[in-house]
Amino acid sequence: MTVLLAGCGDLGTEAGLRFAAAGHRVVGWRRSPEKLPAAIEGVAADLSSGELPPIPADTTAVVVAIAADAPTEDAYRAAYVDGLSNVLDAVLASGASVRRILFVSSTAVYGDAGGGWIDERTTPEPGGFSGRIIREAEELLNSRLRGTGITPVVLRLGGIYGPGRTRLIDQVRGGSAVIPAASRFTNRIHRDDAAAAIVHLCTMDTVPAPVYLGVDNEPAELGEVLGFLAAELGLPRPASDSAGAADGASAGGTSAGGTSAGRPPASGGEPSRGGNKRASNGRLRSTGFELQYPSFREGYRAILAGKGVRHP
Repeated sequence: MTVLLAGCGDLGTEAGLRFAAAGHRVVGWRRSPEKLPAAIEGVAADLSSGELPPIPADTTAVVVAIAADAPTEDAYRAAYVDGLSNVLDAVLASGASVRRILFVSSTAVYGDAGGGWIDERTTPEPGGFSGRIIREAEELLNSRLRGTGITPVVLRLGGIYGPGRTRLIDQVRGGSAVIPAASRFTNRIHRDDAAAAIVHLCTMDTVPAPVYLGVDNEPAELGEVLGFLAAELGLPRPASDSAGAADGASAGGTSAGGTSAGRPPASGGEPSRGGNKRASNGRLRSTGFELQYPSFREGYRAILAGKGVRHP
């Protein structure tokens, strides 16, 4: 089949390479298509513009993997709401044989759960503009595709980590990592598993559910992750924050939208994107999907061993 990647950064490129390896034609839209590998047909496109390239008539799946240009409310709205709206306009006007549109979302739509478990049945209650705007984009996807015969799929990713996404490792190495005084559960997914999940949901024979959580098998306390990294690096365990003010990394990586999870964007009132919650991947795994990196241990060991590259 032909797959269109609307937004083709690190995650989109990795997914595109996996689609291509499975024998599919892959078209990638991004502002700098010359950076894409040869397996992806790069096309210059600015998703925030109403003037998008033609969609190949035989396109059967579209993946919308957007990243905001800046950690501000305006940038998020331009990317997630305006960008998605423009892509949907182009798809619906094209007459292409699209069967599924997968939107890469974020667990930021849930906000904080006080350390409790969440899944796809949990009502989203975003605590900041990022989660609210991404949730608005999810609703836009569903409303625009209702009655079109195209299946909308939302993949809410936890904090993405992987090659080149080494902020937690750098904090431990540099001595700036601090273990929060209060328990804080974090949720993450390795870049490669996130890409594999995208391919799986776009190509599986059964019709996918409307929403999936893309996280690994083991929500983990931030202190446990920092302590593990210190031990792997042969360094002392990071100090605890007796004042409870630290938030080293609420999700251990980068969110789907490109903002480092746990680092509040430069905008008033925006809380940590990760929150304190434990996300279940049971629905995703029930489709037969298996993670290459089932927990942070396998994933971070691969990063420390230099496995993989981050795509430009």
